[in-house]
Order: sequence, then structure tokens, then C-alpha cells
Amino acid sequence: MEIKRKPLQGVSNIIRFNLPYYLFATIAVITLFIIAVVFSIPVSNIASIIAWLALFTTVASLVVSIYVYDLSGLYKLSWLDDTDVKSSGSMVNINAGFDEFSGLLQHKYPAAQLAVWDFYNPEKHTEPSIQRARKYYGQYNGTLTVSTSSLPTSNASANAVFLMMAAHEIRDDDERILFFKELNRILVEDGRIIVTEHLRDTANFLAYNIGFMHFLSRSSWCNTFKEAGLIILNEIKITPFITTFVLTKNGIAS
Repeated sequence: MEIKRKPLQGVSNIIRFNLPYYLFATIAVITLFIIAVVFSIPVSNIASIIAWLALFTTVASLVVSIYVYDLSGLYKLSWLDDTDVKSSGSMVNINAGFDEFSGLLQHKYPAAQLAVWDFYNPEKHTEPSIQRARKYYGQYNGTLTVSTSSLPTSNASANAVFLMMAAHEIRDDDERILFFKELNRILVEDGRIIVTEHLRDTANFLAYNIGFMHFLSRSSWCNTFKEAGLIILNEIKITPFITTFVLTKNGIAS
């Protein structure tokens, strides 16, 4: 049975998880428009310009989010057909405290043995939106809390590992490299690691303005993969704003 998402569930989650920001933006825009009406030129003109810019960037980010999270087919997972992931065997889906994909992955790969791990550590991963998300959504059944430095399985035991909008929450470069070395360790020789992320690039800057700084650049990801002994087999652009890296082993990470 296909797993159905609610209409506009994606953008609704974004607003819910980032509610203080949107409340602040709304109050700021209203205040600026009031200033534009009450004060005379040039203050009114300046306030009006800032208000329209703030309103445009906020609305634009929400429109892009509707496209990415509600209209693009991201959650249909048909794009995984281009990753060469085997449809059976041992799979791991790893999240950072908020998991929208495990049920979808189990539905897509019913013959696979799916383990679900959560590396969220409130002392290291301090993004407030994750903390709010965890209050609204429970964990997938059987989710195991893990450490980024030591994953709880043996060498060469996973045919596929999925990281859907999660790995960027590891903000420290050394911690992230160590984590991907662990992924290298648990991956079978011809296995695949699927990393899906926004990038710190032009498209995401135009969409999210200063918010794009929360994402990592392509060069940062490439350095992480190289240091962990992994290579990029393929890059899939699900939308202009979302990139999936398909990784495999490239020797043993030091």
C-alpha cells in the first residue's frame, strides 16, 4: 500500500518547525509597513523597500519549499531507481532526529532488512527546528540511537545506507569525516551510500537567502567523501535545489 502524504505537508512542517522565525518575519514586515505609512520621505521609502524585500524573500522560500517538498516527487523515491541500490539485503536509514523516509524506504524495498538509526545528540546538534520536529513526530518503530563515531554493526554488513537531509546536521568537519569513515567500514564492497542534501549554492541562495548557509557546499561534501575513502558514482539533481550523491568504496579509509 502506497504511503500518502498530506497536502502541503512539507511546507507546513517547515513553518511549524521554524515558527519563531516566521513570526518574527511577519512582525518585522508589518512594523516596516507601518513605519512607511507614518514617517515621511526618505524614511518611508527605505522602510517600504526593506519591507517588500523581506516579504518577497520569505514568500519565495515558502514557494520553493512547496515545490521541493510537496510537488517535486522527492518522497515518491522514483529517483532511487537511478542509484543501483539492490532491492534486497541489509539497509540502514540514518536520520538526525527527524525521520520522514524510513516508512517510504521499507515500502519501496519490501524484501530488504531495514535498520533505522538516529544520531541526534542535543549537545552537538543544536538546531532548534530539530528539537521542535521531535516534539511533533515520534521515531520510526525500532529506531536505534547511535553515535556518529561508532556505528553498531560489523564491517561490510550493509548493502545500502541512506542519509536523507540528515548528514549536514553534523556541523563539525572532523566529526562528519569520522562518521563517513564509519559508513565506509560497514558498507559491503559493492554497496551504495545515498546522501541527499540541499547545497550551499546559487539556487539555494536565491531560494532561501541567508538560510542557505545552513547547508554545505559541494566542495565540502566532496572533501568529506574523499577523506572517508569514498567516491561519487553518480549525482542526481532531484530538483535544482536538491542533490543526491551516490557513493561507494574507494579503498579503505585511513
